[in-house]
Amino acid sequence: MSLFDPRIDKHLIADQGEVVIDEVHKHWAAVVVATLELFGGVVLLLLVFFVPAQAWWVPVLLGGAICLHAGWRILERRTDIFVITNMRVFRVHGILSRSIATMPLARILDISVHKPILGRVFGYGHFVFESAAQAQGLREIRYVGDPDGRGLTIQRVIQQAGLRGFVANQPMTSVDARRSIPPAPPLPSGHDRDSPWAQTAQLRPERSPEQTSTDAETAGMGWDWLAVAQRREQERLAHLRCDPEPEESPPFDPDRTSTAPIDLPR
Repeated sequence: MSLFDPRIDKHLIADQGEVVIDEVHKHWAAVVVATLELFGGVVLLLLVFFVPAQAWWVPVLLGGAICLHAGWRILERRTDIFVITNMRVFRVHGILSRSIATMPLARILDISVHKPILGRVFGYGHFVFESAAQAQGLREIRYVGDPDGRGLTIQRVIQQAGLRGFVANQPMTSVDARRSIPPAPPLPSGHDRDSPWAQTAQLRPERSPEQTSTDAETAGMGWDWLAVAQRREQERLAHLRCDPEPEESPPFDPDRTSTAPIDLPR
């Protein structure tokens, strides 16, 4: 069996700390049909003792072909392995030619588990993975034993990797931003919605509470808003240039103030 061993260890990213969480082989129900086919091929081979001597090659040829096909199918099922690691899920299958399909945990959007009637009786199911990619190499895994436990294992690994909270940390989209904007204030009494005042209010952009408070302070200072804006611009440029902060002047002390008389011209 070493010739057909998938050798999962060589597909792991060992230098990045990837370890195998679960290694899933096909359920025995996947080889039931192939086993029945193998039994039928053996029966055909036994017919060589009941046919005329001139036709001995007929059951040998048919039975041998059926047995070879059934053995190939059984070996194909046994070398089909689904692996769950702490970074990804991947599938290794193939006898002579080897195929590997990989999906990172961050790209798994949904996992569907389908359990037919026989699957509920004998304990197997089929996995269907939904990812962000349109064309994906790893989509359906059939005949998975203990599908509920394997599904919880995948969900647990995704949760431990911290990928479930990824969406919560994302910035708000335009739709969420529009939902967070408070509704416009009602029109004053005596104003129609078609009046110029109402049209101007509808065209005016929404202001956040911080911007509203800043505008109120600026408006209260009269024409001093220009000086305040220039001072803020100078502070911002000084911060970008990494200029040293100016030394603060000492507080006013009336005891140190000179009270000598001033000579004024007469």
